[in-house]
Parts: sequence; structure tokens; C-alpha cells
Amino acid sequence: MDNIEQQLAARLGRVHARQRLGIEAERGHHVFGRGLNFFHPENWYSAHALIRYAIQLVGMYERGQRNARNLQVKKNPLHLPHLPKAFHDFKILHLTDLHVDMDERNLNALIQTVADLHYDICVLTGDYRARTFGEIEGAVAGMQRLVLMLKQPVYGILGNHDSVRMLPALESMGIIMLMNEATVLEREGAQIFLAGVDDPHYFRVDNLEKAAQHIPQDAVSLLLSHTPEIYRLAAHADFDVMLCGHTHGGQICLPGGIPLTLDSKCPRYMGAGKWRYQHMQGYTSVGAGTSIVNARFNCPPEVTIHHLLQA
Repeated sequence: MDNIEQQLAARLGRVHARQRLGIEAERGHHVFGRGLNFFHPENWYSAHALIRYAIQLVGMYERGQRNARNLQVKKNPLHLPHLPKAFHDFKILHLTDLHVDMDERNLNALIQTVADLHYDICVLTGDYRARTFGEIEGAVAGMQRLVLMLKQPVYGILGNHDSVRMLPALESMGIIMLMNEATVLEREGAQIFLAGVDDPHYFRVDNLEKAAQHIPQDAVSLLLSHTPEIYRLAAHADFDVMLCGHTHGGQICLPGGIPLTLDSKCPRYMGAGKWRYQHMQGYTSVGAGTSIVNARFNCPPEVTIHHLLQA
């Protein structure tokens, strides 16, 4: 057992650490099969250049890159019937699918966008790296630059692009990583709970039972998941709110924001923005970064501020 495996086993438990590291060590990420989805276009690297060439051929690549830097600040009110009075007007900055090593200009635009925002906590719902395998140093360096501009506390989870070997570095920056775990948020003597699961989409190492085991039944609880695909399980686990990303809202969409694909095994209405399933409120951010090709059309990138309000 190497040193990183020992660290991760101590932090996550032996089985979780070996599952994550074992799948990462397999020969290449699969394009077909594995994960919740059958088709994983983010792992089909021979297609990335083809898509980029096609956009360049029609003279739209520069425009698509400019679109990728045109970050929007979205605001999402969340009315919660049992929210403690102390948490009324509580604001959560939600960042996802940053892919910070994809393009330096995208990262600079993100840093400038978040610098002057007002919020109480920040949550990160995964995909810090551009590729799904290989070196992690570029993503770690980019995250270090970004975290310096974020107000603490910052909570995070990993996505399908991320290596679990990034965990020690992310935690050393001050990010409180929730790996099938929950934490208590306290304000003026009142409490709500924030839980997070490891990637459900490709690695399938999420464990909602473990994440929720110490959350009281009547407490307000929020769940961080990289993807909306576990919405049924989350709702039946009694989470009040689920915050996620992964879909990029399609990233390259038809006019009107109609996605060509969402790379997500969930109803299309959950592909972007606010949604509800049974009693649970959800929000799927289209993300701040780009994947596969550094371009966006009819789907601008976003950072989101969720505003907790008493119903």
C-alpha cells in the first residue's frame, strides 16, 4: 500500500479508497458502459479534436470561446418550511464543473466574477480537472488560485473528472471535502446539515446512507452531489435540497437553450436550473467551465447564489 493509499484509507475507509483508486487505475476510462450512463463522451478523446475542428470549420470557435468566459451570476431562492429563523437570508455560493486547467482565460474570468460576491458559505460540486485521467498538478494549481479569492468556509465534493489523489491537496487549501459525509452548519445556536457524496456518475462510490446517518430526521438538510442522477435516492433519504452540476446544461445548445445532450441519466427538466422531485427542491448548475471543447453556445456559464428563506 503506497503512502497516498494509506492516507486515503485513513480518511475514507479502506473499501472506499480501494474502490476509487482501483477504478482510476484501470486502463483508460471507458467510453461505453460503466457508470450510470452507458455513453461517456468526456472519455472519448479522439472525438474532442473532431468537435473542435467542426466548430472551427464554420468559423464559430472564437465566438464559442468568448461565450465560455461570459459568466452569469444566477440567484436561486429556496423557500424551506422548517428553516430555523437564524438561517433566514443565508446565502450559498455554488460553483461547479470548473475544469480550471482547461483555459487560463476561463479561470481568470471566474476569479474576477467571484471576487466581489457576498455569501455566507461556498460549495463546490466537483469536476476541477479538464481531463478524466492523467496529471493533477494543473488542476491543483488552478484551484489554489481560485480558493484564495473565496470566502471561507468552502465545502466540496469530487466529480467524475477528478482523481481522489487530489483530496489531500484540496483539503490543504482549506476546502472541507465531504466524502459521503455530513457536517453541521451553525448560526445563532440553530443548526442545519450539509452532506456530500463522492462521484455517483462514473465511479459510483456515492453512499447516501453513510452521508445521512447522523442527520436528525426533523433537521433541514442539503445534499451536494456532482450529478442530479441520484435524485430519487436523495428524495427518499429525506434531503430538503439537492445541489449538483455535471450536465453543463448541454454546453452546446440549440437556440432557446435546448441541449443536444446532457450526459446524464435523469429527466431533461433536471438538466439545468431549478427543479423539484416530490418534496425535495433541486438545482442543477450549468457550471462555470467547459468540457470536451472550450466553447459554449446558447448556454452561458454560471455561478449561482442560493438564498435560503423561511417559507
